[in-house]
Order: sequence, then structure tokens, then C-alpha cells
Amino acid sequence: MAFELGEVVMLRSGGQLMTVVAIDEEDIDCVWIGGEGHFFRESIPAAALVAVKPDEEDLEDESEDEDESEDEDESDDEDETSKGRRQVA
Repeated sequence: MAFELGEVVMLRSGGQLMTVVAIDEEDIDCVWIGGEGHFFRESIPAAALVAVKPDEEDLEDESEDEDESEDEDESDDEDETSKGRRQVA
């Protein structure tokens, strides 16, 4: 199967959703965010991958989660600023 840059994939055996960032003759470079927020990049044999189409509902849920997280971050900054300190990310 041919993969495209930006396509969402996962291992045939399951696991994290990954994004294709480079394509070689036999290997596909994928990136993903681990459970603790660490960024990973790995070259994986194409035979071990399968393309995944995320559900639109999943994408909407992720978007809502990001919006809520941004709102929490802003309120945290306001609290810290009101105390005379500002949180540095």
C-alpha cells in the first residue's frame, strides 16, 4: 500500500496513531505524541503499517479538548499574574 505525507497510520498490531512525515522505498517515517507528551519520530517498515481514517467525532473531541486546555492555561496565567508572578511555559 502506498502512503502519503500527512496520512494517519498505526501499526497493524495496534497502538498509537501516527502521522507520516517522510517516505523511503521500504520505510515510512512517522511521528506521534506519547502518553506523557513526549514527541517521537521513528522509521517503520511499510509492511507493518495500516492507514487509519480518524472519525470526524474524534477530531471534534480533540478540538474541544484543546479549546478547554487553552482556557485553563489562560486562567492559570491570570492567577499567577495577579500574584505578581507569571508562569513561564
